[in-house]
Amino acid sequence: MRKLSKEWFSATLAAAVVAAICMLPGVSSAQDKAKGKDGKGGPPAPQPQRIELIKPGFYVVTGAGGNSSVRVTKAGLIIVDTKNLGDQFYNDLMAQIRTVSQDPVKFVIITHHHQDHSGNEGKFVTAGTQVIANEGLKKNLETYNPAQGKPAPPNVTYATDKTIKLGGTKVEIHHFGNAHTGGDSIVYFPGDKVVATGDVVVGTAPNVDYPFGGSAVEWLTVLDKISKLNFDTLVPGHSAQGKTTMTKAEFLDYKKKWETLVARAEDQVRLGTTKDKLLASIKTDDIGWNINNAQWGNQQRLDSFYADLQKANAAKK
Repeated sequence: MRKLSKEWFSATLAAAVVAAICMLPGVSSAQDKAKGKDGKGGPPAPQPQRIELIKPGFYVVTGAGGNSSVRVTKAGLIIVDTKNLGDQFYNDLMAQIRTVSQDPVKFVIITHHHQDHSGNEGKFVTAGTQVIANEGLKKNLETYNPAQGKPAPPNVTYATDKTIKLGGTKVEIHHFGNAHTGGDSIVYFPGDKVVATGDVVVGTAPNVDYPFGGSAVEWLTVLDKISKLNFDTLVPGHSAQGKTTMTKAEFLDYKKKWETLVARAEDQVRLGTTKDKLLASIKTDDIGWNINNAQWGNQQRLDSFYADLQKANAAKK
């Protein structure tokens, strides 16, 4: 019988304790909290954080922003993404991590500038941790001013590719191009066959942050490069339908949806569909994505999307 790690037992015990607490009388579910105190509405409450063992030594913390990956090595910890900005979110993240390891955090990698992923990088910078991000992320932070507050900049940047090693674990960090933003990082753990993508891959309908360098057309190139990595488990920026990670087959299905969406959008522009009718003209019900909404229809993003498609069509002539 394979010997189970101390980390596995710690994570399992932590999960059992959380489950037991949630079943006690008077403990509200996340759905109840989302309805507000009177149960009749109100803003949804942030989902509580929860740590889950994915592979030996590899964990994912869900809730309170984007997914955070945690790799435990014999020389310290590597973390990918740092949750929503705020002391409580940071403290909760570290509390979850401390259920599986007391070792110091040596590296933090940020997948893109949005505060639900980059929010607490300043805490790690202050602690002397190497916080790594793409140069495009640092540039985006210069003009990024979310209501929650501006995240601190990273203290280590790279242009295209960077490799780190810690305690026998190798991590490859790639900027494969502009997709969700102009500063996306794809984080690959070859020894674990795990890739963490930030919001380049999500469990729900994605969006393109054109004001900060995103591109629907170039997104396809990024997905193609991810597909060539040797992985069997993918940690998306946000999970969906109760499933924390994706298999490679599920990623390839996501990639196919993107290819279908962009091809149909390019066809509509080629046929002369006007900008104001573009989103409604693109069939997406069969791929389960809704793009005929305010997020995609924001005028600045719509203008950029249309120009993106026009450029792609021109390149094919």
